[in-house]
Amino acid sequence: MFWRSAGRVLRALMQLQPQPPARTAPLTARGPAACYGTSITSAKIQVNGVNLHYQQTGEGNHAVLLLPGMLGSGQTDFGPQLKSMNKQLFTVVAWDPRGYGKSIPPSRDFPPDFFERDAKDAVDLMQALKFKKFSLLGWSDGGITALIAAARYPNLIHKLVVWGANASVTQEDVRIYNGIRDVSKWSEKVKKPLEELYGHKYFAETCEAWVDGISRFAENSDGNICQQLLPDIKCPTFIIHGEKDPLVPQAHAEYIHKHIKGSRLLLMPEGKHNLHLRFANDFNREVENFLR
Repeated sequence: MFWRSAGRVLRALMQLQPQPPARTAPLTARGPAACYGTSITSAKIQVNGVNLHYQQTGEGNHAVLLLPGMLGSGQTDFGPQLKSMNKQLFTVVAWDPRGYGKSIPPSRDFPPDFFERDAKDAVDLMQALKFKKFSLLGWSDGGITALIAAARYPNLIHKLVVWGANASVTQEDVRIYNGIRDVSKWSEKVKKPLEELYGHKYFAETCEAWVDGISRFAENSDGNICQQLLPDIKCPTFIIHGEKDPLVPQAHAEYIHKHIKGSRLLLMPEGKHNLHLRFANDFNREVENFLR
């Protein structure tokens, strides 16, 4: 059910601890935040005129690219995946999109085609790293980017996993986004790592710019971001959604599932927007089983 006020949304977003179970779910919360092992390398490579930062781990034949969400980076968004995904089966790459993480400069901006731009950057990064074919794991904005990339470059994408993603923006979504515009109202737990990464000014200004940028999609017919591309996705697709996600209503996941032929949808009853962090072990297991 959609939230009815920005205030309620903001409170829900900042409440990171799980609610009492509404119904039984086979989820196990992870322990302390994952620490990076020495097997994770960090580097930059020039792609489309910018120096993109990425982290890489594993020796498997199956290459996987992790795509972060708004203001995200490999460091902030995918610690448990970089640490714990099967390094014998997979080679895992986590990138920082231009203007995010350590892929600064340039500063982040949000032109009308910023998702398309990120999709091209992501695919060209993997090509520059000499991966001929690879799978995409996209969270939130990274999920939108992954949907576009899978549709635009079908011969390069092996499998696709998205969670917390949407293919359109409704007026209700715009109200949700405006509920997180002011980062001073975010909880310290969510805010601190991003302020450490960016500094308060860049963090706050980029969040506001993101709200303005993504809200413009609501002016399109049906609020379209990439709805018309979904039928073009031919690779095996796994959609995961947290039933308690305060940022992305479940209808978005159901729409994506309906319009990608043969896709699979998994609903996590206790999952919120960051379900891959809160329930990392279960998430990693489900995703690895799908990717095998």
